Amino acid sequence: MTMPYRQLGKTGIKISALSFGAWVTFGKQIGDPVAEKLLHTAYDAGINFFDNAESYADGQAEVVMGAILKKSGWRRSSYLVSSKVFFGGEGDRPNEDGLSRKHIVEACHGALRRLQVDYLDLYYCHRPDATVPMVEKCRAMHDLIVQGKVLYWGTSEWSAAEIREAHAVCDELGLYHPVVEQPQYNLFHRARVEKEYASLYRAPGLGTTIWSPLASGLLTGKYNAGMPEGARLNVAGLEWLRDSVLKDPKAKKKLSAVTKLAAIAEGLGTSLPCLAIAWCLKNPRVSTVILGASKVEQLTENLKSLEVAERLTPQLVRKIETISGSAAD
Repeated sequence: MTMPYRQLGKTGIKISALSFGAWVTFGKQIGDPVAEKLLHTAYDAGINFFDNAESYADGQAEVVMGAILKKSGWRRSSYLVSSKVFFGGEGDRPNEDGLSRKHIVEACHGALRRLQVDYLDLYYCHRPDATVPMVEKCRAMHDLIVQGKVLYWGTSEWSAAEIREAHAVCDELGLYHPVVEQPQYNLFHRARVEKEYASLYRAPGLGTTIWSPLASGLLTGKYNAGMPEGARLNVAGLEWLRDSVLKDPKAKKKLSAVTKLAAIAEGLGTSLPCLAIAWCLKNPRVSTVILGASKVEQLTENLKSLEVAERLTPQLVRKIETISGSAAD
């Protein structure tokens, strides 16, 4: 199926319905040759957005991606690349993380260097930072855009109230507004995207580049029988993620729902991951679904979700949401 492209919020950017992210895998779980095959497989399938952050593998994910982009020979106009600022990556001294003007600017310069690009298409404030005045954050992002180092800025896991505050500051001072939010969204994590942000899609306008469509792997079904060797939740350094997923009070309900969802996927002649991603694609408020894969075969399989989305009738969507609803956050 041909890759569809969607408008990123109210911007003029066309973004592929599926995109590819480097979180966890690049520079940590997989080697450079596999990363290169994954990026080329994605690009050849029509994916035009590659997501990254300063903190992924302490900056190494951007180094790996940058080397591949440089070597690829792809026209810079043919793809979008992002970075995110907040957690730091190259050190842990004061001012090497957070959203101070100093760190926002220095992190941008570091991302440009590691990714080997002249500008970032999207630059996100990776989390809110209550210790920094909103005007400082907005002004720093605005100045980077004026300097041509960033084209659009956005947020990740900010509350609707924080996003509205940023817009109010930008309105008052005539600054470039945030245009995109990167929230978690999947069958078990829905409220923020569907309810909290509801008014933001109309005005001032909000694009979404959603992450974790497979709920950190729960919606693959691979954790139903325990922790498989080599699984993402078993990677050193990701103990916090494993605990948040498997020690969740609703973990048993979620695993039970996964078994029922797998039966629906089987009935459609597809895989459970494809079904879960396809469900995300059905939401018109989702600009793009960020895929993560450590194997080319995984990525190739997940790309089939585009075709599965076309076959999800309203009745099937309701059935899927009924099954997952009791376990959803």
